[in-house]
Amino acid sequence: MDRLIGLDVGDRTIGVAVSDLLMITAQGVTTIKRTNLKADIQELKKIIDEHNVTKIIVGMPKMMDGTIGIQGEKVIEFTEKMKAKIDLPVNYQDERLTTALSEKILISADVKRNKRKEVIDKLAAVQILTTYMERMKRSVL
Repeated sequence: MDRLIGLDVGDRTIGVAVSDLLMITAQGVTTIKRTNLKADIQELKKIIDEHNVTKIIVGMPKMMDGTIGIQGEKVIEFTEKMKAKIDLPVNYQDERLTTALSEKILISADVKRNKRKEVIDKLAAVQILTTYMERMKRSVL
């Protein structure tokens, strides 16, 4: 069975989520505090091995008009470096508005501002992975 990992790559953190074995749901795993490329990739490798991941889904922050901006270029650069160290297939998933949606979800759940900061990237990774899995199911049907 395949298991996917979803990543919300930011400048300071990487939100991480994994799918269940049936690829029905995504669960938030952690938020990696970025320090340097080597440490970031080592932490990802550890999570990938622990969860027997077979594919990586990286959120692609696009502009509202669909073009790739500065943050998207940073994500591509990180992903290319990651692919050189982690030998798994990688797909991008449009992540427009995932952080905003995650923020709304947390606010509606009455989560305090300082706690929201701790979990928002992980929740965004869940949204990215869920969107990817739903898109894959639709393409099969």
